[in-house]
Amino acid sequence: MNICFFTDEKSSRFEPLTLTRPMDDIRVGIFTIRDKWRRALGATFICRLLPDYLEGVFSSGEMNEKEDVLWINSRLLPSEKILAKIRGLNTGQKIEYKGQVLAARIEGEKSILMFGKGIFTGSDLKPVEISEAIILENLWDLLTLNAFEIEKDIPLTGLKTESEKEGDIRNCIYNPENTFIGKDVSIEPGAIVIAKDGPVVILDGATIEAGSIIKGPVVVGEDATIKMAARVYGGTTIGPVCKVGGEISNCIFHSYSNKGHDGFAGNSIFGQWVNLGADTNTSNLKNNYSSVRIADWKTKKEIETGAQFLGTIMGDHSKTAINTMLNTGTICGVSSNIFMSGFPAKYIPSFSWVGAEEYGEYQFDKAIEAMQAMMKRRAVDLSDAYKNMMQHISKSR
Repeated sequence: MNICFFTDEKSSRFEPLTLTRPMDDIRVGIFTIRDKWRRALGATFICRLLPDYLEGVFSSGEMNEKEDVLWINSRLLPSEKILAKIRGLNTGQKIEYKGQVLAARIEGEKSILMFGKGIFTGSDLKPVEISEAIILENLWDLLTLNAFEIEKDIPLTGLKTESEKEGDIRNCIYNPENTFIGKDVSIEPGAIVIAKDGPVVILDGATIEAGSIIKGPVVVGEDATIKMAARVYGGTTIGPVCKVGGEISNCIFHSYSNKGHDGFAGNSIFGQWVNLGADTNTSNLKNNYSSVRIADWKTKKEIETGAQFLGTIMGDHSKTAINTMLNTGTICGVSSNIFMSGFPAKYIPSFSWVGAEEYGEYQFDKAIEAMQAMMKRRAVDLSDAYKNMMQHISKSR
């Protein structure tokens, strides 16, 4: 099967996370959106409509013009109902939900033309209406849905529960019937895994250091590390090759990000290559218990989220110094450096140098040097295409 991801006008609501990645590369639950669909449909050819400045960092993929193409809105998450509808689509039909096109089946030759132009058009397709779908509307939906998506993604991992495996169950695991552990996982003495309130999924190569406590639903990604005496609460996804410590509740860390020390992170989303300094704390609840307002990334105007708990949204390569305090509903762009003593503003543009009341701009060459140094520590090269992507973001900040 061919799959091609497209975006619509609502996809811009997911900036700054989507400044450095296509929408389908956002992580929620165990997997990225793209990987959920790949595993759910067993697709052979996967492609996406991609902004020019992301080319080279991400692949547009390949399309087989001899077969129909399933076009999927990259804000849509798979479910049994939507998968059944998709499998029943005829060529020339589209699935609509509340006026939004969720998916469409289009012949190969027509799809190749749209793919070449970088535009999805479905106005001439026959609509099939549905009354229920899991569609991301806003950034904070990722946190609201994360615990649910963790549980829903488990069949896609192919993992057995600890109680289904042969041999003795480790005495640090409570509720083994709801615990899923991959290969080459290290769980050190004194660590505790509690899957009573939701599943705990620990993927290949992960390390759970001594004295740490994990209380599901929680995902620990491939080669990630939970540092000593960490407390990780439900609704949390620790992405691949992340290192986290301290106290974490209902957070999503994309890959290669670090929170290696004490401090609280709650109801927050962090991109790739983020580093939170020791004792960085995110406020996730207002003193008057009212719902949190957050700045729209495009307009900078505050919008009502309706959420009582919401901490920080932080783009790739942004960093905080020790003892940094982040206010409720903070949104921070790509490659910003925060080291001021008080609360910074709730809206922090990309490539900001936040050390005083008047914010400066992070010099691009210095920012690139920091990126290269951090990525080299994980044996990842900073390519010319990656640098060009960052330069585009810096110029359009």
